[in-house]
Amino acid sequence: MRRSVVSERDAGDTMPLRVTAQEGAGPREPTAGRRKKKAVYLAVVAVLLAGGTGAGLLWVDRGGNGSEPESGPKIKQIAVVKTDLSGSREMEGTLGYDSARTIRSAGEGRVTWLPNRGATVKRGRQLYRVDERSAVIFYGSTPLYRRLDTPGSVGRDIWVVADNLKALGYDIGAQPAPGTVVRQQAPADDPPPMTTDPGQEETTPAADPPAADPPAADPPAAGQPATGQSSAPDGPDGGAGQRTDAPQERPSSPSPSQSTVREGDGVLTTSLMSAIKRWQKAVGIKPTGILDISDVVVTKSAVRVSDVLAQPGDEASGDLMTVTATTKSVTVPVQSLDIGSIKSGQRVTVVLPDRSTAAGRVATISTTVQGDQDDTGNARQTRINVTVSLDDPQAVKGIDSAPVQAQFQGESKKGVLAVPVGALLALREGGYAVRLSGGRLVPVDTGMFAKGLVEISGQGISEGMKVETTA
Repeated sequence: MRRSVVSERDAGDTMPLRVTAQEGAGPREPTAGRRKKKAVYLAVVAVLLAGGTGAGLLWVDRGGNGSEPESGPKIKQIAVVKTDLSGSREMEGTLGYDSARTIRSAGEGRVTWLPNRGATVKRGRQLYRVDERSAVIFYGSTPLYRRLDTPGSVGRDIWVVADNLKALGYDIGAQPAPGTVVRQQAPADDPPPMTTDPGQEETTPAADPPAADPPAADPPAAGQPATGQSSAPDGPDGGAGQRTDAPQERPSSPSPSQSTVREGDGVLTTSLMSAIKRWQKAVGIKPTGILDISDVVVTKSAVRVSDVLAQPGDEASGDLMTVTATTKSVTVPVQSLDIGSIKSGQRVTVVLPDRSTAAGRVATISTTVQGDQDDTGNARQTRINVTVSLDDPQAVKGIDSAPVQAQFQGESKKGVLAVPVGALLALREGGYAVRLSGGRLVPVDTGMFAKGLVEISGQGISEGMKVETTA
């Protein structure tokens, strides 16, 4: 019994691309000519299948010889239509919470409190405690990388502190504008009582407010630094006959440094330090007006505790917990060769385990190429992670993590002429053609393939004209 896929047309004009299966017969040794033709036919089939085309494509040999096939698929006529085409690709991904990170304490001591797994921690709330000193969440992108104890200090970390205290309702006073030159004062381990009145003056060379600082900086640990901004006439106000030698040591110390405020910088003004002091009192930290690195954990937004890695009594030097963002996204590992077809902002349909769908778009495309090995140790194709954000978080409210399918909406074209893929005839000299209802072949240029249709264009091709296609 022989099955074949051919076209019913004159043998003198065409040679059909044929797929033949011989049942109940032994294998025959193909001749060299047959092997050559078979290789050409299969190559055409492979190329078209890779492009999304289906079976039924025919090879046309203008003026070639060949025998008329015994049987073939039914041929029907169909009109060329003007339509919209849209391609899509489906890939496997994983739904889960965003931005996982491990939290470690920046200070030494013993863990005295940790949140429960699954807890959500927002701005201004404690994330953990070490030696009963709270570490509080602030939102931002720059972590605290130094001890904030020096009035006049400038930097993005200070802006994070100022912005968060302001968001929490604290009056931080005026912040210097970009371009302002600010003079840095001497640090103090135990700063004097702060008032909000000099806040505006701190943005200038700040000579007047520091004049009142030395009298309150009597503790020995802060004795020398505290006099760095004092003048000789102010000594008696401190009631410190025992400190009369301080002005004599000042000339040997370096002059205060100056910094220019840049866009995005904050300045540690007297008013800001006063706000820090009030906030510390509210959250149970000793109200000094000074911030240590371990006092604040900077995150981009509220965090969800995904796992607790320590317990009360452990040394704080190890990993304490892992946290994620409170939002969910889909991570899709994409082969490096395919990443060019995916663009930031591209629309994506996420198919959930229950077959419901959620709309989203490409949020980020990683710049890190990941590679792994198979069971035999050979390197697999490298992949790049693509993150898809969801338009409606409520669509996945009841799912913490799950495998999903991500359908990437590909190229789309509107108002193009299209026919079924089965209407294409592959010309031996190259290119494609369609056969009109009267039998005439018309060469065409192909464009986008999508869902069984192919975009065509060419001289004489118009909407509504009848062409042959496989049934």
